[in-house]
Amino acid sequence: MMNCTALGLAEEAIYERYIMPTKRKRTKLAGVEFELPIVNRKNMPVDFGAVHEVTEAFVREFSFGNIVRDDDGFIYTASDEKTRDGISFDCSYNTLEFSLGAEKDLNVLYERFASYYSFTKKLLGSYSHTLTGMGINPHYAVNRNEPVASERYRMLLHHLSSYRNYGRQILFHHHPNFGLFSCASQIQMDVEEQDLTETLNTFTKLEPFKALIFANSPWGKEQEILCSRDNFWRNSLQGLNRHNVDMYGLEFESIDEILLYIRSMSLYCVERDGKYVNFHPIPLTDYFSSDQIEGEYFDGKGYRQVTIHPELSDLSYLRSFKFEDLTFRGTVEFRSVCEQPVREIMAAGAFHAGLMENLHKLTEILEQDHTAYHRGYNASELRRMFVKRDLPDNFDWNKVSGLLLKILDLAKDGLHRRGYGEERLIEPLYRRAERLLSPAREMAEGIQRGKIIEDYIEEYGSL
Repeated sequence: MMNCTALGLAEEAIYERYIMPTKRKRTKLAGVEFELPIVNRKNMPVDFGAVHEVTEAFVREFSFGNIVRDDDGFIYTASDEKTRDGISFDCSYNTLEFSLGAEKDLNVLYERFASYYSFTKKLLGSYSHTLTGMGINPHYAVNRNEPVASERYRMLLHHLSSYRNYGRQILFHHHPNFGLFSCASQIQMDVEEQDLTETLNTFTKLEPFKALIFANSPWGKEQEILCSRDNFWRNSLQGLNRHNVDMYGLEFESIDEILLYIRSMSLYCVERDGKYVNFHPIPLTDYFSSDQIEGEYFDGKGYRQVTIHPELSDLSYLRSFKFEDLTFRGTVEFRSVCEQPVREIMAAGAFHAGLMENLHKLTEILEQDHTAYHRGYNASELRRMFVKRDLPDNFDWNKVSGLLLKILDLAKDGLHRRGYGEERLIEPLYRRAERLLSPAREMAEGIQRGKIIEDYIEEYGSL
């Protein structure tokens, strides 16, 4: 029997968490995150001991505090209280993440990143290691793909590995540890309630075009998929409920529809007494209308069954992996972009920042587009075609390139109006748009001509 009172309170909590923060004037603040593969130059697994020593040195050099250590005593996250910059390891010690606290000027963020990156890469070099800008760790097959020894990451890998218990409910891939070698470049920006539906709708429509210039996670024997990160999320247990991942399959017409969508997303873990409790994914509506949930937790030796009772505070454990993700901070996080070559690492963030300034014009361009849209395909179908190395021949790719250049000009204009001289950050994207040459395509074609992956590890890791 549905607990109507509990469900009503949950609906109010969802509104308070996701919509209320958007009821204020949008600022030009932006925060970025870069997940960078660590690579052992000797083509051996990453030496975690070396990573730990470099991390300790980094924390001392930049006076980062708020240190959190894993179960073995090693630092896996630290931050600067003043700038809110952070260093962490995303799922494993094979991936180093720099998160930069919000600033109005993206150039300021870049300068701080460059300082952190240069120091870290130089020190890693003394251990025959390096960093690079790719969406898939090029040594994923060699590395020890083990999660950070912590409650959260242990639970996450256990959860993803349980996909075998779900039969053929979706077309699961067999890499539940993909989070240990998949890397993204993300930006968060403020959004106002009045622009929320348009922001989600318009940037969803932009996703196929973004794939053509930002794909950087090739996969397959012939590198036939240029943005494999899409497939890794979609066909994992995270994608059992499609509303938790990927693109929106509809156009929102109101805030109420967004709220209904969030309510349909699934929860799969919460914390109780310092322990993560994992359970099969349950839509929020069903979760909060249940009296109890059966789950399991790790007791230090193995997994034990436990019964929990839903609490409103459990909403904070909702994990959405949408390409355009509405957060509890009143921001939209754009998270579909693979990590980019380091020399051009700010380009994707600047691209989004510029277009946010010209949202209505971008909406108009995409609504009127006939190079890709109005040809029988929706945004999700187009994205799945456009991430492939072999592009379909039923599109005029010269016209698609022309549209991309027009969108870039719109982004450049938006950056100019922001007033911080950020236009230079997207200049590399013009070459990509003209040739429809994403970093992944450039790498795949270069390797076909005889270059080796080590060439691109160096090239894409160069600041």
